[in-house]
Amino acid sequence: MGLVAIAIALAVVLSRSPIVVLATNSIPGKTIVAATKGGVSTCQGGESLPGGTTAVRLWVTGNVKPTVRVEVLVGQEAIASGKQAGGWLGKVVTVPIARVPRTIHDATLCVTIDRAVEVVDLLGAASRHPARGESQGRVRVEYLRSESGSWWSRAGSVARELGLGRAPAGDYVFLIPLLAMALAALIVPWTIFRYVGRGRGLARSIARVPGPAWACACVALLSAASWSIVSPPFEVTDEPAHFAYAQILAETQSLPRSQTAPFSLEESVALRDLNQRAVHFNQAIGTISTAAQQRRLQRDLAHGFSRSATGAGVAATEPPLYYALQTIPYLLGSSGTVLDRLELMRLLSALLAALATIFVFLFLREALPAVAWAWTVGGLCTALAPLLGFISGAVNPDALLCVVSAALFYCLARAFARGLTPRLAVAIGVVIATGFMTKLNFVGLVPGTLLALLLLTRRARRTSGRSAYRCLALALAIGWSPVCVYVLVNILSHHAALGLVSKSVAETGKYHRSLTKELSYIWQSYLPRLPGMADYFPGISTIRQLWFDRLVGLYGWLDTHFPDWVYSVALIPTGLVAALCARELVRARGALRRRAGELFAYACIGAGLLALVGADSYLEYPERAGAYSEPRYLLPLAAIFAAALALAARGAGRRWGPAVGTLLVLLFLGYDLVSQLQVVGRYYG
Repeated sequence: MGLVAIAIALAVVLSRSPIVVLATNSIPGKTIVAATKGGVSTCQGGESLPGGTTAVRLWVTGNVKPTVRVEVLVGQEAIASGKQAGGWLGKVVTVPIARVPRTIHDATLCVTIDRAVEVVDLLGAASRHPARGESQGRVRVEYLRSESGSWWSRAGSVARELGLGRAPAGDYVFLIPLLAMALAALIVPWTIFRYVGRGRGLARSIARVPGPAWACACVALLSAASWSIVSPPFEVTDEPAHFAYAQILAETQSLPRSQTAPFSLEESVALRDLNQRAVHFNQAIGTISTAAQQRRLQRDLAHGFSRSATGAGVAATEPPLYYALQTIPYLLGSSGTVLDRLELMRLLSALLAALATIFVFLFLREALPAVAWAWTVGGLCTALAPLLGFISGAVNPDALLCVVSAALFYCLARAFARGLTPRLAVAIGVVIATGFMTKLNFVGLVPGTLLALLLLTRRARRTSGRSAYRCLALALAIGWSPVCVYVLVNILSHHAALGLVSKSVAETGKYHRSLTKELSYIWQSYLPRLPGMADYFPGISTIRQLWFDRLVGLYGWLDTHFPDWVYSVALIPTGLVAALCARELVRARGALRRRAGELFAYACIGAGLLALVGADSYLEYPERAGAYSEPRYLLPLAAIFAAALALAARGAGRRWGPAVGTLLVLLFLGYDLVSQLQVVGRYYG
């Protein structure tokens, strides 16, 4: 029944009509004509609205855009109005309005921008002959309506465009994500029937547990592989910089030396031919779509431009482990084009998604041992999470960080369940060392991990005496060895001992000088403002608009999202999952008390990560408020999210639990499919 419901939902979605541009006001959107922090209204006359207009697209850009309202006036009469809630990133904002029944000439378009978190820019061009009282600049405006045909009628053109500007290329590329997700959709019910419907039999045969773990891994691999095709080349956050880092490492065997130096000529030409700089952040522009553009791209890719560079943009300061791994597929595809190598590198990230899912499954087996079928529910939901597939279908070190964090949670859960042994201490130390070499964000997980090790040592001391301290020392010595080497190298080279950490601390003191203000900012990044705090996020609900909505669905360069109503509807299943999870926690409160130390350690790991993200964002304030409010930064907590879903399924009770677990898995399957369709519509529609 769930699969049938997914099929019906997909059919309904594809039966809707895509939004198309009817007309524009012919103003180019290349110049900043005004900048504001909101709380203002402006009008521009001489606008013509075509009949049938149902939305107005304004070229307003910002990292966290405020609520925007529009009103169309003819004389003094308002004939249409609408608003778009804030919180999104991009170069345009689309405001739905009531359908305009007939063409209207010489209308006045009034725009109200509510109070903003940061400065937003209005893009357009200078007015040649502004009327009295009008602004010296005119904003670019586009008028939209639903196309007459449905997405079904555009399937052929979408499939053709999906095969342009990528490797592999061709009219049949669309079959790759289609077949990958079809296979995933077959593995999911097989896994549910085998391991959820027969959960009691599985509990009596622990040796069979790896079976569902491998099934979950296969689903994660297929989902991420599908995302690697659906997402256009270099149209995932910071992917050009991450590719450049791996290219420098593979071609020169050295690390990037600059954040500002250009990428290699080869990559720069590919980005130019793909029109990447115009496409990213701008929902009004899709990827290349003509045969002429494809021929130009292929001709330039075959030219053999230089692959040498020294700059890797925002990625230049990251540790090298992920990029060192990516040199393997890069070198395997060295005889091909830059797009061939990019796709091979994306597939390596897809393999990392499968590995992360295995560790999540193993974590659930250790942390929630009582109900075996719940492990499969949590594992499959993780495998089908669109955020994991989206990031792991691209070149991004967050894919490896997700593996490391899931492995860390698994090792800690195993230690809390079975005791801290020398072998586990070595494993935890290796995971910590790997995390330090993967991405700087891992630093946020360290305080909670240290607390967990101290709690484990205290517990182990009761049975093994002083040998418990040897296990602690072993884990710390292995885990912190990369940091010690890093500090030693910096000291010997006469740099700051902590490198980037020292620089960040210095910047905090230089520009803000107040720990109280920073703590207030971090608090408001996730929770409502308390009395007496300065308002750092005016007009924005951070927990809803910056985190919940973006976690539900935000893709591409954070510029591809669902319609607003989807996020409101998503509150319903989220609330039900939270209620069922709370019910199970209340039922198992005795076990919670016995495992209070372990749960507190997990909570500290999560809080440390959130604090780090908030502190990094504060360094960008006030120029960019909420700069790092990106859902991918929560991927290290995938194991905790999976545990919450498994607990929610258990919270439905012994009789209904497997059914609820099945519904959760199918919900994530449909969620993954619709998310990929949303990306297809954004870039190829």
